[in-house]
Amino acid sequence: MRKVDVYDTTLRDGCQAEKISLSVEDKLRIARRLDELGFDYIEGGWPNETAPRDRQVFERARDEQWRHAKFAAFGSTRRAGIAPEDDRQLQFLVDSGAPVITIFGKSWDLHVTDVLGTTLEENLAMIEDSVAFLKAGGAQVFFDAEHFFDGYRADREFALETLRAAQRGGAECLVLCDTNGGSMPLFVRDVVAEIVGAFDTPVGIHCHNDAGMAAANTQIAVEMGAGHVQGTINGYGERAGNADLCTVVPNLAIKTGVCALPEGMLAELTELSRWVDEVALVQHNERAPYVGAAAFAHKGGMHVNAVLKTPTSFEHVEPEIVGNERRVLVSDYSGGSTILHKLRHIYPDLDRKDPRLREVLALVKERENEGYQYEAAEASFELLARGVFGEAPRLFELHGFRVIMGKHSEDEQPFAEATVQLNIGGRSAHTAAMGDGPVNALDIALRKALEPHYPEIADMHLVDYKVRVLDATEGTSGAVRVVIQTRNNGQAWGTVGVHANIIEASWQALTDSIVYGIITARERGERDAGG
Repeated sequence: MRKVDVYDTTLRDGCQAEKISLSVEDKLRIARRLDELGFDYIEGGWPNETAPRDRQVFERARDEQWRHAKFAAFGSTRRAGIAPEDDRQLQFLVDSGAPVITIFGKSWDLHVTDVLGTTLEENLAMIEDSVAFLKAGGAQVFFDAEHFFDGYRADREFALETLRAAQRGGAECLVLCDTNGGSMPLFVRDVVAEIVGAFDTPVGIHCHNDAGMAAANTQIAVEMGAGHVQGTINGYGERAGNADLCTVVPNLAIKTGVCALPEGMLAELTELSRWVDEVALVQHNERAPYVGAAAFAHKGGMHVNAVLKTPTSFEHVEPEIVGNERRVLVSDYSGGSTILHKLRHIYPDLDRKDPRLREVLALVKERENEGYQYEAAEASFELLARGVFGEAPRLFELHGFRVIMGKHSEDEQPFAEATVQLNIGGRSAHTAAMGDGPVNALDIALRKALEPHYPEIADMHLVDYKVRVLDATEGTSGAVRVVIQTRNNGQAWGTVGVHANIIEASWQALTDSIVYGIITARERGERDAGG
């Protein structure tokens, strides 16, 4: 099987993305994880005079025991009119101690004359001199031909001359960069094929995603002979981002039989994608190919029926290959097969001809017509189904709740107070609590009333709360849908509530969340005791 080198630039190019900021410790954590998975190169940043954080990353990286990856530093060619040994930023690259240095130079004549303000001849000398200087220091040197495809369009011969200059200097890989991200796959195909045929030095590809073509351009470049691919986890990067390695790597391995990561590591990709998002404090893209939560989610009834019989009927690969999982969603598009699949873990002997399945399906369609949505609220769906099956848990009975919001003066923060009165097993419970907001206060008061009777609640934590206005034309009187995510020792579940009053909608979702958490914790305890 053919092997390509995977060069990750999440810690440098990825950090140029809006809302992405990684600390020194964040960068090292991600680098260690990439090393564990077998990435070949990890670009740690651009160590220079104005980047103390990146300089510290390289200081720390020198003490790490890298098992597979080589740590790479990124920088520019020397400035015009200065010898490389006198260029301060080149010295920073040498001082980084990185075994690999990737240096970029201009391959588009527009940038040379209009941005750098120098001559084409001096630019070629800058490239050759800088590569040779860094090679003499003992580093493995890659040349990023910045704006190569735009430069090729503008002046093909000059663009090729920049590669020849890097090759003369001793570059070990010529990386063709679609820096503006606007090239199309067939153009990239033809250019890469020409470069691979014309140069003995290995060729790499570095694509941005401004036209949505970064993964496609990377794929076709490899098919044309590029043996080195650059990209970022989850496609982080400037503007529209870089080629997403979580798409590129499985495409290469699964679709074209090109090895990018060591055997067995492809199954770690989904976890890696979501973990990096957590470290970077960004929301995971649920619709991302391969690794998104929706990548193998099925909603339509006919589709679900087919995929449960023959997964390949609606899935291009098995989700387990990339560490993902198949999900069957419940909605008003659902059919009997969907409901049966969702309930089999509660009722394993349930027959598809059981009339209660149709009752559940009809109730789901009715409720969704009212504004409920069960795709992200599977716990509420399960409680609804248990009610149809005559197993609705009655853990408590509401006798009333009240929520007060107020503020004492314009300069003070508002306050929220909630009181809850319940009947729990024949006993009355009346509690009150203050909170950051009305829903938080209601949540605290409810938990205070229930926890003495149901200690499982102590381990449950509300981790997400979303509100959506269902009919914007109704203004402030329109119904709202509240969706809550709750977590308990690694298990997570969603619940939903709908009402014109946001507090009532929140109460529905809150009580579903707590009831579901209690009953599943107790059922799990009974199974463990029985086992």
